[in-house]
Amino acid sequence: MFDVGPLYEANLLARADIVVNQGGTSSGKTYSILQVLFTKAIQAPNLVITVVGQDMPNLKKGALRDAETILAGSPELQKLVVQYNRTDRVLRFWNGSIIEFTSYLTQQDAKSGKRDYLFINEANGILYSVYSELAMRTKRQIFIDYNPNSEFWVHTEVLQDKGVQMLISDHRHNPFCPDKIRRKIEALRHKDPELFRVYARGLTGKIEGLIFRNWTIVDDIPEDAQLVAYGLDFGFTNDETGLLGVWKQDGELWLKELLYETGLTNPAIAQKAYAAGISPYQEIVADSSEPKSIMEINNEGLLVMPALKGPDSVKNSIDIIKRWRLNVTRCSVNLRKELNNYKWRVDKNGKPMNEPVDFMNHLIDPLRYVGLNHLANSNSGVYTLI
Repeated sequence: MFDVGPLYEANLLARADIVVNQGGTSSGKTYSILQVLFTKAIQAPNLVITVVGQDMPNLKKGALRDAETILAGSPELQKLVVQYNRTDRVLRFWNGSIIEFTSYLTQQDAKSGKRDYLFINEANGILYSVYSELAMRTKRQIFIDYNPNSEFWVHTEVLQDKGVQMLISDHRHNPFCPDKIRRKIEALRHKDPELFRVYARGLTGKIEGLIFRNWTIVDDIPEDAQLVAYGLDFGFTNDETGLLGVWKQDGELWLKELLYETGLTNPAIAQKAYAAGISPYQEIVADSSEPKSIMEINNEGLLVMPALKGPDSVKNSIDIIKRWRLNVTRCSVNLRKELNNYKWRVDKNGKPMNEPVDFMNHLIDPLRYVGLNHLANSNSGVYTLI
């Protein structure tokens, strides 16, 4: 029905009440758990399976997208699905089973509904009180997954109980991970030992030295906010192309992720930019090391300018952005992840250096480019002690 790896087998055969999947990046843990849930949905009738994420933007760009990929790649599975309601995010099977995708903001919200199976996706973004209510209303089995940036309630509460099985995985357990991605992950060994521990080996870490702490999550950009510019970082096969908008209001910056995708040609980037609502007269600040790409996108009718890089421009641009309070839209899922991992490099003695780790920065770099070109001489930012 679909190609599976060892993590699928481990989760499918697990008999514990709670199966905890702690894993590094590209380990395939979310994808494998979803394959298990599809299997359970078709093996028994009238099951209710609930997949819970931190919020709907996270679900749509993560677990829900993976579920749609699994379904699209399996004609046999498609024959067993009677309906997929994209609005309600519910898959209904011919045997009466359903898989629903949702999120809960409060403990009270989580008290509604019961289920047979529960999947808590990216659990470190979900409140323990919400999990507790959901767990009490789950009859058969609970699956949990997360990247182990640091200890949280799974470690202090869940793993202390009986009937819990823990699976630790990394990219080496995923037979479908491209070799280029593997090499990129393994390269963290030489960039930052803590990030290597977390993302390359799936071990519990404690990421310190984060660069940006001056940000909060908001629902959307205020209608009267003034556009500063858009920022663009080029990628292709292994790295994502990142595009975000930067607005200003009341001495604060408002940020919205517009694009985060691999495999895009420059004409395709231009099409995506237009689709995101960018007009030909609105400036996009891009990586100046890609003059050919800048020219090709300009030829598509957009206004792309090179970032004003110079000596110490990375450190200087970080200093510029740290002057401002940052408001990050809830839908900017990948930007939020980058901000939670963007840290200073350390030397062999663990002392911070004046350069960031070159990892998970395809939206932060565009933000820096906008800072270099448009915010360097501004004195309206909120200066923070960070």
